[in-house]
Amino acid sequence: QVQLVESGGGLVQAGDSLRLSCAASTATFSIYSMGWFRQAPGKEREFVGFINWSGDRTTYADNVKGRFTISRDKAKNTVSLQMNSLKPEDTAVYYCATYAGSGSTTNQYQYDYWGQGTQVTVSS
Repeated sequence: QVQLVESGGGLVQAGDSLRLSCAASTATFSIYSMGWFRQAPGKEREFVGFINWSGDRTTYADNVKGRFTISRDKAKNTVSLQMNSLKPEDTAVYYCATYAGSGSTTNQYQYDYWGQGTQVTVSS
């Protein structure tokens, strides 16, 4: 069992930056790859990005590529999502989740443990 807690969300203006963190309850977190997803009101939850267990490979959704960066700190059992040049369409609840498989996936149903989410609101 892995418990995940996201933090760092808030209300910002377009063009601003935010850094989200995902903290895990156990050191076994280090064996998991991690994904970030988001869900805007009235929309399906969508893939944002992925980082593998070792932290040396990342993938991003096209709509955030070049603006968002995922990193992980195994010593602190955390994964971060640095979001720059935020747009109003980035407004959503952001979730982190663990992935135990090989390779990478954008399919949310292949992720196992989820955090409760943190709200990001970007005003225009």
